[in-house]
Amino acid sequence: MLSELILLAIAGLVAGFVDAIAGGGGLLSLPALLWTGISPVEAIATNKLQGTMGSLTSTLNYLRHNLVSPRKLWLAILSALLGSALGASLIQILPNRMLENLIPVLLIGFALYFLFSPRVSDQPHPPRMGVSAFGLVIGFTVGFYDGFFGPGTGSFFTIAFIYLLGYSLPMATGNTKLLNFTSNIVALIVFIISGKILWIMGLVMGCGQIAGAWLGSHLAIRHGSRLIKPLLVTISILMSLKLLTGK
Repeated sequence: MLSELILLAIAGLVAGFVDAIAGGGGLLSLPALLWTGISPVEAIATNKLQGTMGSLTSTLNYLRHNLVSPRKLWLAILSALLGSALGASLIQILPNRMLENLIPVLLIGFALYFLFSPRVSDQPHPPRMGVSAFGLVIGFTVGFYDGFFGPGTGSFFTIAFIYLLGYSLPMATGNTKLLNFTSNIVALIVFIISGKILWIMGLVMGCGQIAGAWLGSHLAIRHGSRLIKPLLVTISILMSLKLLTGK
C-alpha cells in the first residue's frame, strides 16, 4: 500500500506539472489510479479530487501574476458551473459514444491550429466575440462538456480564449485553469455526495498535484508560448490517440 501511494504521489506530481501548462494531466493520473485495481467509478471520482487540488494551485499562481481575470469572466464562471452541473447529471443517463468518436478529430484540429496559427503567441490580438457572449456560450458549453465527458477541456477553453477573445497564450492558459477549476468543483461535489472518492489515495496524489502544478505554472509564466505551445500540441495529439485506440 505504501509503495502504491508513493507511485501515486509521483504520478500526481507529473500530471500536475503537465496539466498546469497544457492540460491533459488526466492522461497520466487516471491510468495510475486504475493501475491500483480500484473500480473505474472510484478512479474517476478520486481523480477529480486530486485534479481539483492541482487546478486550484495553478489558478492561484496565474492569478498572482495577473494572468487571470475573474471579475471580467464572472459570467463565464457562473455559466461553467451551471453547464458542468447539467453535464454531470446527464452523464448518469445518456451515452457518450458520439463524443468519444468526435473529440479526437477536434483535438487533432486544435493541435494543428496551435502549431501553425500566428495568433498563438505571447501577444494579444483583437477579439472576435464580446466577453458576455463568450461567458454564456463558451462557459456553458465547455463546462457542460467537462461535466459530461471531460478529455480535452483545457484545449477547448484555451483555443476559445485565443481565437474568440484574442488572449495571448499565457493569459489564455491562466484563465483556462480558472474555468477548468470551476467546472471541476461541481463534479467533485457530485462525487463527494455519491461517496465514491477514495480519500487517502486522492489526497496523497493531490499533494503531488499541488507540487507539480506550482512548478508547471511557474515555468509557463516564465517561458510563455515557447514552452506552452509544443506541450499543447503534444498533449492534444496524445489525447486523440488515447481516445481513438481506447487504451
